[in-house]
Order: sequence, then C-alpha cells, then structure tokens
Amino acid sequence: MAEELVKIDSITKIYDTDAVLRDLSLTVHEGEVLVIIGPSGCGKSTLLRCINGLEPIQGGSITFRGVKIDGSSRNVSAIRQKIGMVFQSYELFPHRTIIQNITMAPVLVQKRDRSEAEREALELLRRVGLEEKKDAYPRQLSGGQKQRVAIVRALAMHPEVMLFDEVTAALDPEMVREVLDVILSLARQGSTMVIVTHEMSFARAVADRVIFIDQGAIVEEGTPEEIFEHPRKERTRKFLETFTFDRVKK
Repeated sequence: MAEELVKIDSITKIYDTDAVLRDLSLTVHEGEVLVIIGPSGCGKSTLLRCINGLEPIQGGSITFRGVKIDGSSRNVSAIRQKIGMVFQSYELFPHRTIIQNITMAPVLVQKRDRSEAEREALELLRRVGLEEKKDAYPRQLSGGQKQRVAIVRALAMHPEVMLFDEVTAALDPEMVREVLDVILSLARQGSTMVIVTHEMSFARAVADRVIFIDQGAIVEEGTPEEIFEHPRKERTRKFLETFTFDRVKK
C-alpha cells in the first residue's frame, strides 16, 4: 500500500459551542485522490483548513508524514510548504503580474533562484494554457483563468499534497470545465489531492475514494462506484438524489 501522507485521528473542531467536526478520522495515501462531498455547512472546508494548520483543533491529532500539524508550533510554516491549498477565492495579489504572483513565494519563502523560479512558472503556465498571460494582471483575467493561476501558484511550491476547496464555486458555468480539466490532468499524473466539491460528475471521474460528510462526521466512504452507484446509507442516498450526473471523461 502507498505511504501515508496525512493521518487524521479522532479530531474535534469547535466554534464557540458548536462542534463542526466530531471525532473524525481518515488517512490520505501518497498518490491518492480523495474527494469529500456533503451538504453546505457540514465541515468540509473546515477540515481542509485544519489539515493545513489554518484552524486549531480542540481534540485528536493531524500528522503529515508522522509529524504533528499544530498551528501554534514552529514547524507549521515548513509543513504548509508541503501542503498546497487552493481556495474558492483566487487570493491573487492584484498589484502584481501573474508571473510575479507565482514566483513570489518560491523566491521569498523557499529562497530559490529567481530565474529558475520564473522558468518553472512559465512551464506550469504552459501546462494550463496561460503562458501568454504571464505579464498580465489578475484584473485582466477571467475567473477560470485566475483559478488556474491559483493552482499554478500552489504547484510552484512543490507540494506533496494539494487541497482544493470548492475551486469552481465562484465561477460561471462555462468557466468550470477549464479548471476541472487542470485538476483531472494532475490526477492522471499521480498527484496526491484532497478535493472538496459540489461537482458530483467531476467527483465521480477524478476520485480514487469518496467520503460523504454530514454534521461534521463521516457517514460513508468508498470507491466512486460504491458511493454513487450503490450507497449503503440512507442519508447518502438522499443527498445524492438532489444531483443529476453527466459523464466526465478522465
């Protein structure tokens, strides 16, 4: 079996007096594409933020390659460099060009040579069809283009696992496919990914394993065929009945 990258052991996350995550455990293996689905407000995005050390947990533990992730510890910055995250909003710096947005962290944080970082940024932009936009500013790009740049910016840090948090939620429908195609390409290349999405057809196409979360707890998990074709839990079936599925080519 592939090596464990991220191990989540009985974590609890509480906001004020509300438990958002309840005794939740799961493991992400190297090269695996894990897709998390569930109703809005069930704790999916919070889980990703906990994995990246952006949110403290009130119980349990999260480790990356056996090293505990703790937002208050001194190693959290080094660990975050190994865990790339792409948010719903693009979080691009509006006053910097696209190539500057991509190379800033590798140069300033990882102390890499600027010319080497720029060469890699251009290659990554070429892979997502945006090489000609290297000198543009974020305001000159469409939503789908901005999200592809956000993915490239995360990849430029050489992460060992990528977290995607509803990356198509803010996009117009015609822009969704161009972003999903980039993620499908990463999956074909063997990238380790944890993806939160409401795009069920995409989830079905890209996932090695699907987890359905409701009210902060895992209700059911399995292969895409098991979850989408033969769900065992009534709650899973009711959730999936609200969606229609189109086939998405891998």
